[in-house]
Amino acid sequence: MEYAGFWRRFGAYWIDVLIWIPIGILMVWLGGLNKYVYISLLLPNLIIGVWFHVYLVKKYGGTPGKLLMKIKITKIDGSPVGYREAMIRYSVLFALAILSTIAMVIAMSNMPSEEYYSLGWKARSLRLIQYTPFWYAWVDLFTNVWVWSEFVVMLTNKQRRSVHDFMAGTIVIKSAS
Repeated sequence: MEYAGFWRRFGAYWIDVLIWIPIGILMVWLGGLNKYVYISLLLPNLIIGVWFHVYLVKKYGGTPGKLLMKIKITKIDGSPVGYREAMIRYSVLFALAILSTIAMVIAMSNMPSEEYYSLGWKARSLRLIQYTPFWYAWVDLFTNVWVWSEFVVMLTNKQRRSVHDFMAGTIVIKSAS
């Protein structure tokens, strides 16, 4: 087994981010039509996240970014990951996504409809943040710290394992195909 290097993993992350951008654009566009449509899309967005980060990892050994970078996730012994390992890898981001979703539902509920519909998408997004509960700032901060600390930890060990790899007992290796 040859461990995937930092730059391959970093590239895979950004490919996955690019894949998520159209989903975000669609949510913003649909949310502009009706704030209750936006709220109703939050749960499916969480489900898509689980499909992307858990199901695809279990089924194919990685997210699309990893597969395009020709790397895959395995258990430390090289065997395929199961749902348990895939969910553990995603658990922190999933918890943070749930908290962010709750904060957005609260913000949407608190923002008067007249104000919501009077603003453009950018101004609306910025204003919604002001309606989130006080703890949302901590969730946002911790999300950023979590994501970037994953890369820092990856740089500090020879196997290029990140925090979620240590949690789940996984490694990322170069794939044969």
